[in-house]
Amino acid sequence: MAKGIFNLPIAKNEPVKTYAPGSPERKSLKAKLEEMRSIEAELPMIIGGREVTTDRRMRVSPPHDHKHTLAYFYQGDSSHVQMAIDAALEAKKQWADLSWEHRASIFLKAADLIAGPYRDKLNAATMLGQGKNVFQAEIDSACEIIDFLRFGVKCMMDIYQMQPESAAGIWNYNQYRPLEGFVFALTPFNFTAIAGNLPSAPAMMGNTVVWKPSNTAVYSAAVIMEVLQEAGLPAGVINLVYVSGPVAGNVIFNHSDFAGIHFTGSTAVFQNIWKTIGENIFKYKSYPRIVGETGGKDFIFADPTADPQSLAIGMLRGAFEYQGQKCSAASRVYVPESIWDEVRERFGKELATVKMGPVEDFTNFVNAVIDEKSFDKLASYIDAAKKSPDAEVIFGGGYDKSVGYFIEPTVILAKKPDYITMVEELFGPVLTVFVYEDERMDETLAILDRTSIYALTGAVFSQDRYNIEKITKWLENAAGNFYINDKPTGAVVGQQPFGGARGSGTNDKAGSVFNMLRWTSIRTVKETFVSPKDYMYPNFLPDRE
Repeated sequence: MAKGIFNLPIAKNEPVKTYAPGSPERKSLKAKLEEMRSIEAELPMIIGGREVTTDRRMRVSPPHDHKHTLAYFYQGDSSHVQMAIDAALEAKKQWADLSWEHRASIFLKAADLIAGPYRDKLNAATMLGQGKNVFQAEIDSACEIIDFLRFGVKCMMDIYQMQPESAAGIWNYNQYRPLEGFVFALTPFNFTAIAGNLPSAPAMMGNTVVWKPSNTAVYSAAVIMEVLQEAGLPAGVINLVYVSGPVAGNVIFNHSDFAGIHFTGSTAVFQNIWKTIGENIFKYKSYPRIVGETGGKDFIFADPTADPQSLAIGMLRGAFEYQGQKCSAASRVYVPESIWDEVRERFGKELATVKMGPVEDFTNFVNAVIDEKSFDKLASYIDAAKKSPDAEVIFGGGYDKSVGYFIEPTVILAKKPDYITMVEELFGPVLTVFVYEDERMDETLAILDRTSIYALTGAVFSQDRYNIEKITKWLENAAGNFYINDKPTGAVVGQQPFGGARGSGTNDKAGSVFNMLRWTSIRTVKETFVSPKDYMYPNFLPDRE
């Protein structure tokens, strides 16, 4: 490949807009929010490039204003899943045969469309449909999805350049084929960028895809699909279906052409998918690629030298940005007794300034959680902590779902390290703190490492380099993304490839060559220029007298 290709500006992180008072982007986005709130959009499925509707219209409402109707999507059934599979298989050969440069052009154009004319629309859809404030939307549904698309193309190019050595008289080369069959993308509500990347990454490598988004993120998913179609994505390459998970799974995991799944969601669902694939393994033409990122019980560990103000900010941002609904959100913190009083005081002062409310008010740091099911679960854990002799709610603890699904940022002080909210993933604005005795740091590290089934993200706060190294080594397997003196969230494509192990997933590092390699099946070709004309090797010749 020509080196000049790499001079194209495709591998630079998209700058984050500030939306500061008086800025043009603030005015523009506010107008788009008002416009999108004022209409009830219709969201058909997109199968084989065609809009598909049914007689089952499902209502979409903002989490912060659940009486308001944003849109209706058309829920499908098993026949629509089969239709999407058929469309993907029909499109497969022509898409796989298309030169990589032309596949790349489609996704680079999509990135530019999101960076420009679709930025407000995708951000507004994410804010209204998924309850993100303006900053959280901007870093997700603008910057991160743009980065996934541009860096995805760069990763594809880097992979195609991975070629073997050739000895004299022969030529060896790798051919990076798409998987044999179709790929299933099952995407979550909490990141629009992930919802866009999970179907796009396999498609970049020449695969065709059936995409099922979360029902609580169909509003932004429809905009992503609109962008891809405008960018020139051929019919059938990515097929967007709105069906329940069990309905999709029953058809897809029994299909002989199922070639792989790209997943982000709960650990329980992923484990059930893996089990089902295993039970059906004899049905498939190939061993399916299973790539998944699941839950986390992400931690912050502070030692006695940690800076109290930095730790307090890391806790607040790490736990309460996007209402703690990030897979990477801090949900358990271990603080030494010697600095806890100061950390608690500083944290409390900062938390007192945090505003909670609707996304249309750009000064609100905290918004509503995604739906009533999540709200009820979180409220039950908060109520239990209020009654438990093993815990104390020291900040927050209030909740109200009369208008929207609002949970106050809540901090629970656990009196034992295995209190339930130190162990179980809650996926909301609830942070649990355990205060340990300074001299028991090693014991507490061991407790941290064995407390959770997860190993997604974690952070250490310390000013002691020996301790930093010690803690980093001790917790080697406790997190796939580890942060030193920073919150455990906010991985940037191209800078911190993201993924965890243990119960948190397959750690294939989204947005990197490691992930993209999972969507290709390599054929190595050897050509011999002058073929042998005799089967004999020199060792078979008789000795000379």
